[in-house]
Amino acid sequence: MQIHTHILPNIPIFKVDDTLKKVIQFFKDHTYSHVAVVEKGRFLGVLSEEDLENFKVDEKIEDYRYNLETFFVRRDTNWLDVLETFSRNEANLLPILGVNESVIGYYDLTDFVSVFIDTPFFTEPGGILVVSKGIKDYSFSEIAQIVESNNARFIGGFITAMENDVVQITIKVGTTNFNEISQTFRRYNYNILFGNNDDQFLEDLKQRSDYLDKYLNV
Repeated sequence: MQIHTHILPNIPIFKVDDTLKKVIQFFKDHTYSHVAVVEKGRFLGVLSEEDLENFKVDEKIEDYRYNLETFFVRRDTNWLDVLETFSRNEANLLPILGVNESVIGYYDLTDFVSVFIDTPFFTEPGGILVVSKGIKDYSFSEIAQIVESNNARFIGGFITAMENDVVQITIKVGTTNFNEISQTFRRYNYNILFGNNDDQFLEDLKQRSDYLDKYLNV
């Protein structure tokens, strides 16, 4: 996916000896979470909008040097790592570094997500399946093999959660009939967290639960 065309070169980049008055006005005029600061043309860090209430208009950015965070991406950073950087730092604006650590522009989260949504994972017809397994036991090659062994097309997948040594994977499959695929995943010891209502295993459980309720109410 080409993301370089979405670099925004016109958002301000502040110098460390600029007054905070400029930064305060920037955050008041925009809804961005961070802004880049440079020293002698080289990236120094980012100021956070969350610190706005601590800023004093008559002081300089230099006075808040130790408040600066240091996250960024580079021009050749792939789009998945860009998304991860947005998420990990709870940011909606990311500085992009070029040669000599100069800031060549920013990625805007809203603009970037619109690019992501235009990828085949979202635009290709199919269904979503969410599975989980031990973090040491899963592999994407195995997941793709399970899907394709059931004569379905594996469109894509990504990790959506990781907790207590269990990983959750969201999968896009070129079908909405998950019966056979779900059964195969279970044989490989994957848990099905979300899938099509056609999943026969869940339907069987529901029928048995209904039968048990009727039995207990006799």
